[in-house]
Amino acid sequence: MLIPIFLGLGVAAFMLYLNLTEVRFEETPASVCGNYSWVDNNGDGVVDINEESEFRYVPDCAGNYRKRTYRDSLRDINWSWYSTLWLLMAIIAMVLRDVGYMFRIRVLTDDALSWKQSFHVIMLWEFASALTPSVVGGSGIAMFILNREGIALGKSTAIVLVSALLDELFFISMVLLVMLLIAGDLLFPVSLEQSFFGFTLGTKSIFWLGYAFILLMTTTIFLAIFFRPRGFKYLLLQIFRLPILRRWRYQTIQVGEDIITTSEELKDRPAKYWFKATAATYLSWTARYLVVNFLILAFANSDAGATWYDQAIIYARQLVMWVIMLISPTPGSAGVAEFAFSGFLREFIPLGLVGALALLWRLVSYYPYLFIGAVILPRWLRSTGRRMSEKKHAE
Repeated sequence: MLIPIFLGLGVAAFMLYLNLTEVRFEETPASVCGNYSWVDNNGDGVVDINEESEFRYVPDCAGNYRKRTYRDSLRDINWSWYSTLWLLMAIIAMVLRDVGYMFRIRVLTDDALSWKQSFHVIMLWEFASALTPSVVGGSGIAMFILNREGIALGKSTAIVLVSALLDELFFISMVLLVMLLIAGDLLFPVSLEQSFFGFTLGTKSIFWLGYAFILLMTTTIFLAIFFRPRGFKYLLLQIFRLPILRRWRYQTIQVGEDIITTSEELKDRPAKYWFKATAATYLSWTARYLVVNFLILAFANSDAGATWYDQAIIYARQLVMWVIMLISPTPGSAGVAEFAFSGFLREFIPLGLVGALALLWRLVSYYPYLFIGAVILPRWLRSTGRRMSEKKHAE
């Protein structure tokens, strides 16, 4: 058991080391020497802080950027009791996020899982999500995790689908709320361009395209699960009879079966069941977003980042960031997350500390799951394997 634990910890430590030593370019305050200037070699109008070809060396401190690593940025932090307090609040928010998820998984399994089992499930679910691209996610692995904890495969499928549905419902509702409270132009400070099927879209277009897709997908799954599961399966099969889609027909059959199974698992659930699951979802996601708010408050000055309206804008921009990170092909949105953090929240962070706060954010919200998952995975596999063997032998 010690061998895989040390291997897992080694991999997590190596990923952290790569992040700490990654070279980036950071805008400098007026009092700090800057030996680089941005030249925009690719002509996209975006300051890519991780691309060295985008910057040119200039002597005699004539530039406004400097070459740094995230480790250098951490050394720039001037810790105080005030900043330590808000950093502690950020850690508490992450704990509340996980407690909310643990409570939700107990509700969705009808308390079939103990708190200890729920902890293992959530930590390993987050571990899987941290190691897979955001566009893939850890849902498939989550079904495996729940199944090894003794939850029937059909019910595991239903739990993962409902969890995803509740997460999307939170996102959809919160976007509508912030649109009523925050001016639209304040939500899109970064000009990020991506190509989709030959069309080049900017940040605002990417967000609304992603939001429309999430809304359509969530509405479709909601109607399929709670109203017409068999009709949905039939419709899928008809669509995937088209020659261009026929190669995915067998996977589509499984999707249809999962929807039917989920519908059967969830029928006749009382209102209290949905209230608890929804409340836990809103607690988890709200706490997750507040982590960034607390980190910025730790170093905010009186000019920006400290007022309630600034904090509302920071919270709202994270909803936009979430869509940008969702399209990331990298594990855990590594790289893209740091870029989105710097671009969307730069104006609320004292100049010179953007990189440090981006790394602190990842240290609080990403790397702990790598280390915790690496420690508990081998022991969890052994204990659940033993229970499955005993159950099979008893049968």
